[in-house]
Order: sequence, then structure tokens, then C-alpha cells
Amino acid sequence: MAGRGSAMAAVGVLVLLCVLLHGEMAESAVFTVGDRGGWGMGAGSWANGKRFKAGDVLVFKYDSSAHNVVAVNAAGYKGCTAAPRGAKVYKSGNDRVTLARGTNYFICNFPGHCQAGMKIAVTAA
Repeated sequence: MAGRGSAMAAVGVLVLLCVLLHGEMAESAVFTVGDRGGWGMGAGSWANGKRFKAGDVLVFKYDSSAHNVVAVNAAGYKGCTAAPRGAKVYKSGNDRVTLARGTNYFICNFPGHCQAGMKIAVTAA
């Protein structure tokens, strides 16, 4: 009898855990960077006024022959460089990036693009 009760308790805990995890996933939102205009020049102010949470997904839509997306650190964002070394470069033209808690920085590192404002900083709670 004791073994059966322990098994039922374990199943109950597992079900509760699944419900909680599903609830977290269900709350994630998907945002298209730049809205209908996509990831391009002038996207720098796109995040203003929006609220993001860790786990939300940014979709970057762009012409991959003209742009890319590089996930950088604060120094890379400020200096328009692919920092740190080994920074993740996305180049499909339809990239999905899950936000981490804190500030997430993205630039286009095609020559002159970041300097012209093709960069965003997104803070996720």
C-alpha cells in the first residue's frame, strides 16, 4: 500500500510540473522585429514601448543578401562590432531568437548598417 501511495504522489508532482511548464510556455509571445517593415534601416526604435519577457521570441525578417542579425554584447552594440568573439550570426532572412532575461543586443554587421541605426536593444523581464 505504501508503494502505491508514493507512486500516486510522484505522478501528482509530475502532472503539476507539466502544468506549470506549459503555462510558462503558453505565456511566451512572438514579435516580428520592425513589424511589417521587417528588420532593416530604422528598426532601432522598434522595441520602444513594448514589454518583453524572457522566453519571448523575436522574428527577424529581411533580405539575406543585404542584411544579417548578430547577437552581441553591450560593447558590440555600442561599437557596432560583432563582440564578443564568436558572436552568433543569423543569416537565413527569417530568424527566430528566444530572448534571455536582461538586455539582448542585436546588430546588422554589413558595412555601415549598424552605424546607420540597424541595431536594437531589447530588455526582457
